[in-house]
Amino acid sequence: MKEVDARGLACPAPVLQTKAAIDEGVDFLNVVVDNEASKENVLRFLDTQGFDTSVDVEGGDFNISGKRSGVVPRSAVEAPSAHAEESKTMVMIATDRVGYGDDELGLKLMVNFIKTLEEMGSALWRLVFVNNGVKLAIEDSAVLDELKTYEADGLRILVCGTCLDHFNLLDRKQVGETTNMLDIVTAMQLADKVITI
Repeated sequence: MKEVDARGLACPAPVLQTKAAIDEGVDFLNVVVDNEASKENVLRFLDTQGFDTSVDVEGGDFNISGKRSGVVPRSAVEAPSAHAEESKTMVMIATDRVGYGDDELGLKLMVNFIKTLEEMGSALWRLVFVNNGVKLAIEDSAVLDELKTYEADGLRILVCGTCLDHFNLLDRKQVGETTNMLDIVTAMQLADKVITI
């Protein structure tokens, strides 16, 4: 049993430490983290690596036990695209408004931008929310319905867990996968084009 103590570490360190343990070839491990975002990120990462997991809460710590099942879930594998020859565009949104000068106008522009993303068609491959942009993925967001529709149509939406935690919004997220910087950087590497707002 490999022990990984990732308490007090910022994203993506808990996932990177977990990955390093798995890369050593362990079949059993226990990862200790001290916040909800890290717990979700480590659980999701272990799932993509074919581990069965369980969580015990002790005080403010989460003890995540993982046992290699040998089966990598289908959801963790990139499904072959019918449009494999098409460009994969990742849109990263780091704010809940577009531009500077007038906040009310900026909010309206962002709503229009999100609603118009459907015009990208199948080229829109990932939608990533970081920093203040995570506020677009929570309850009462003016674009929540559109984001849920995009997700239902197969678009993967990634929402920064560290950012949600920073704004105390983890329990208010309504759409997308709570993610970490390792997933975001990996998506950037796989994308043919990255657009940042």
